[in-house]
Amino acid sequence: MITIKDIARVAGVSHTTVSRALNGSPLIKKVTRDKIERIAAEMNYVPNYNAKSLVTKRSFTIGLFFSSIDQGTSSSFLVDAIKGISHALDENYNLTVHGIDGVRNFGNIQPQRFDGILVMSQSDEDNAFIYHVKTIGIPLVVLNRQLEDPGIMNVVANDREGVREAIDYVVSQGHRQLAIIEGKPGFKSSTERKQGFLDSLIAHRIPLNSDYFVQGDYSIESGYAAMSRLLSLPEPPAAVFCSNDDMAIGAMNACYAHKISVPQQISLLGFDDIMFARYTNPALTTVRKPIADISELGTKMLIQLLLQPDTKPQQLFVKTSLVVRDTVADR
Repeated sequence: MITIKDIARVAGVSHTTVSRALNGSPLIKKVTRDKIERIAAEMNYVPNYNAKSLVTKRSFTIGLFFSSIDQGTSSSFLVDAIKGISHALDENYNLTVHGIDGVRNFGNIQPQRFDGILVMSQSDEDNAFIYHVKTIGIPLVVLNRQLEDPGIMNVVANDREGVREAIDYVVSQGHRQLAIIEGKPGFKSSTERKQGFLDSLIAHRIPLNSDYFVQGDYSIESGYAAMSRLLSLPEPPAAVFCSNDDMAIGAMNACYAHKISVPQQISLLGFDDIMFARYTNPALTTVRKPIADISELGTKMLIQLLLQPDTKPQQLFVKTSLVVRDTVADR
């Protein structure tokens, strides 16, 4: 196995210089660092991270924690989050993925195990975990859910405004009988998206029909069941907002099963703009929430915290956008 002493011998420098160069130390001139990195690559040097961890007292592990992996986190949401993180996280770090609801003992979450933690928060119930991490001093960035605490790095999108813009568009197309398939109870995103729906209806003075508010849980199956319930009403809605794209896909399949054409007989729109949204038939009109962008930006902020612990916490908003495709008819 090639060691830093072997690289030092070829480069004509001390093994300390090699170690510093390969760890990106500013004490080493760029020309020297580039030379050492080139020699290391040519010799197929593989770092010993266990030894490195012992020396630096770092784990080289970033923890990604969702509120829950089993409940309310769709596969597309999970993939987009990891995709964004991988764009920003270099090969020196390992990424581990967990559900907060699966952490039985917060005492196991320690600086020795994690250099930094990203929380993809979907519920206020995550606060106990978030403040445990903050209290023990692990660098932390909370994604997806807006926090009231200005002392925690936070990257979010404004779901409420995104949904209001989408419903305003549906109303502008002539629709007045609007329904919503809500997200998972207890999730902040569910509340925010429902509020955006209500904001638009109230602004346009559209009466609220309690039959048009149906509960889902962000799964495709719940979208199918909720749409089936709406279609069974004596007077089904003209348009349905689904609180995420997975439920919209389930709702579209329910329409197909009931021989209801989209958008000729009923209009549909979703939220998230997952990869499959453009490939449904017809292509799904939706609100793009750039989870990958949020995750990438949050990871960059976390890396900055690791390098500069005194970085002042801030809250960053990533804008949503309406993606008009083929599932909303013009009445």
